[in-house]
Parts: sequence; C-alpha cells; structure tokens
Amino acid sequence: MAQAVRWTHPLSYLNSDGRRHPKENSLATATLVLGVVSVVCAWWSGLHVLGTWVGIVGVLTGAWGQYISATTGERFVTIIGLGAAAVGFYINMMHGGFLA
Repeated sequence: MAQAVRWTHPLSYLNSDGRRHPKENSLATATLVLGVVSVVCAWWSGLHVLGTWVGIVGVLTGAWGQYISATTGERFVTIIGLGAAAVGFYINMMHGGFLA
C-alpha cells in the first residue's frame, strides 16, 4: 500500500509508522556503524583482529535488529549494515581471523 511519508527529521525514515522505536533505531544504527568499521578494517590487513571482532558483533547485532524491527526503514538500514558486517568479517577472516 502506497503511503505519503513526511520527512521532518532524519530519523523519520526509520519511524515511518509515526511512533518512536528507540531500541530498534539504535540497533539499526549500531549495525550500520559496525558494518562500516568492519569493512574499513578489511582494507588494512594489520587490523584484521579488530575487524573480525567488530564484524561478528555487527552480524549478531544485525540479526537481533532484524528480529525486533518494526518498520521497513529499520529493516533496510539493518540489512545494509548486516551485509557490510558480514563482508568485512569474511575479508578479515581471510587476513588472519580472531587472533594475531
């Protein structure tokens, strides 16, 4: 069903149903940040330990965020972060994994 959405605040995309979802929004944002950090750590092979741990935490956070998400915007942000965290995790595993 098509609905008109008014953009009054940057987080209004995540709260498209008109209600606040602080826990779900926090998990979506944290997953996105963890995914970006994991991918950035994958660029340098010396940061593989940090990138691997951040990646696995991002995957777990993203999985929980998907489980409790309430809106499509939250699911979209969570999936982007979850994919980035998984890719960063796998590349960091290729560089050496959890231990130095």
